[in-house]
Amino acid sequence: MATRRVVFHYPRQLIDSPVVSQIVSKYNLEFNILRANITPQSEGLMVLGLQGTEDGIEQALAWVREQGVAVQPLEKDVMRNGDKCTHCGACVTICPTEALCKDAATQEVLFDSAKCIACELCVPACPPRAMEVAL
Repeated sequence: MATRRVVFHYPRQLIDSPVVSQIVSKYNLEFNILRANITPQSEGLMVLGLQGTEDGIEQALAWVREQGVAVQPLEKDVMRNGDKCTHCGACVTICPTEALCKDAATQEVLFDSAKCIACELCVPACPPRAMEVAL
């Protein structure tokens, strides 16, 4: 069983389309909505955890792109800029999934993108603005 976390960027004209339910039934996938911001008559964003066969996930993502939905891997959504980071730990205290933590030995802030759900709480919490959203 393969797992993939992705971000769907919906154009305005697809907001009312049942894209997720289609890929679940067509490609035998399971999904978990990690975050969503979808408003009628506007663009939408949905962060999903997908589970199924690797081939099924690849085919589903290809189909979603054909429908006009932009797809990006989740780890490209939020990132830590190591050049800006002062390792103050402000982001660590706000992260709900512990994707950000301090190394006990070095006191450096570490970022585990596999745990990140792209909630973006760390972005405004970071004083030197080292946490960034990749577009």
